[in-house]
This record gives sequence, structure tokens and C-alpha cells, in this order.
Amino acid sequence: MDADRCGARIVHGDKVARAKANDLMVDFVEKSTLLFKAVSDPGRLRILHALLDAEMCVCDLAAFLDATESSVSHQLRLLRSMGLVKNRRDGTVLYYRAVPVKALKGLFDAAGRFQAEP
Repeated sequence: MDADRCGARIVHGDKVARAKANDLMVDFVEKSTLLFKAVSDPGRLRILHALLDAEMCVCDLAAFLDATESSVSHQLRLLRSMGLVKNRRDGTVLYYRAVPVKALKGLFDAAGRFQAEP
């Protein structure tokens, strides 16, 4: 028998009803899926973490990640389209920062607690 399946087919209606009553809203699920997709890439995760500490330009991030500026720019474009980074121009240099900082710090804190649990 499959270890992840019940030995008998019994539907507990009260539990199903409670789960349906507490189900996540569709909009929340869609936005959360985008967030988890964004942080599922190691490079994007490292970029976000670095940008929580300070604004950085593409050149800085490329040196930090030991990656090409083109690949970093691509990742930043994705993160910007997801609303996780913003940029500002200072002359010819484009600086990036993480937003919303408090929520992203909470995400990293949660990831640390998750890893600490047995």
C-alpha cells in the first residue's frame, strides 16, 4: 500500500467543509505562486537578499554573483515585473533596491526558522 494514502476511502465531511471555509482566495494564491517562483531561483534569491542591505547596480550584482551583467539584468527585469525590486537612475547608473523590505525580511526569517526545525 502507498504510504501517503489512506487504507480505506472515507471522506470526513466536517474536515472538508472546514478546509473549504478557510481556503485561500484565488488572488492570494496567484500572487503567492509568483512570489515563490521568484525566490525559487538561487540567483534571484541571492539578489533579493543582497538588495535588502543596500542599493546595487547591475555591475555590482554581477560581480557579487560571479555572473554576467546580461544574466543579472534578466533576473532583475523578472523581479521588477513581480514588484520585488525597484530602480532609480543616477546619471548613467541604474541602482536597484528590494521592496517591500519588511515583507522580504520576514520571508528570509521564515526560511531560517523553517530550516532550523527538525
